Amino acid sequence: MKYVSPSIKETAFNCPHCGALAKQFWSATFVSPHDEKMPLPTIIDDKRKTEVDPSEILDLDERQKFIVWLNRMVSGEPFVEERERSFNTKHQLRNCSVSNCFNCQKSCIWIFDKLMYPVVGNILPANADMPEDIKRDYEEAGSILNQSPRGAAALLRLGIQKLCKKLGQPGENINDDIKALVAAGLDPRVQQSLDAVRVIGNSAVHPGKIDLRDDRTTAEALFRLLNVIVDKTISEPKHVKEIYDSLPANLLEAIAKRDAPKAG
Repeated sequence: MKYVSPSIKETAFNCPHCGALAKQFWSATFVSPHDEKMPLPTIIDDKRKTEVDPSEILDLDERQKFIVWLNRMVSGEPFVEERERSFNTKHQLRNCSVSNCFNCQKSCIWIFDKLMYPVVGNILPANADMPEDIKRDYEEAGSILNQSPRGAAALLRLGIQKLCKKLGQPGENINDDIKALVAAGLDPRVQQSLDAVRVIGNSAVHPGKIDLRDDRTTAEALFRLLNVIVDKTISEPKHVKEIYDSLPANLLEAIAKRDAPKAG
């Protein structure tokens, strides 16, 4: 599947929210000063939400719209809202842009060329079959990629250790785990990916051959490698099993008879 890293130079990329490769609509941002009646920004948290009673709105359509608006305000996510009053176009917030995804309709906020919201790196979404605890490391690494590529690489190396453990190894020494997995018939391409993550990860944690403090490209490669490993060791066997299990019972029985040991 093609992956286009989010960038202010693209009109279509993989959305940091939904992961879909989708068209992006770009907008400039403008500042509208608060008036005397509302001098501060509107902030609605869970506590204040309980003080609001939507049932007081008699019109059912308006009540539903208000409930949707209230939930979006409490979510903490920025969203685009149409307003009747016109904005003062003399006050444009420069160097700040908003991209809106055609697929999920969610917004991303950019300062200059950096993605500021949501707080993720420009990374390939985690493989759907990635174990949840490893996926948390993966996503946490993505959230700090912009600030610390070196820290992101260290988290991904931890994810590799956890994955080796789930594949039946001790998970204590990546060198030994890889050696055992290869001896058990691990796909050579996965071995190469594991070794690459191990080497880069070690360099990220212990200063040496590779310094990731300023090397975002190398850090991004680790995300792709971890996805490849999960795909080869978890996703592909899962898909093969699904295809096999979908065969009619009579065919499964015939295959079982075919593969049964021959009587002496």
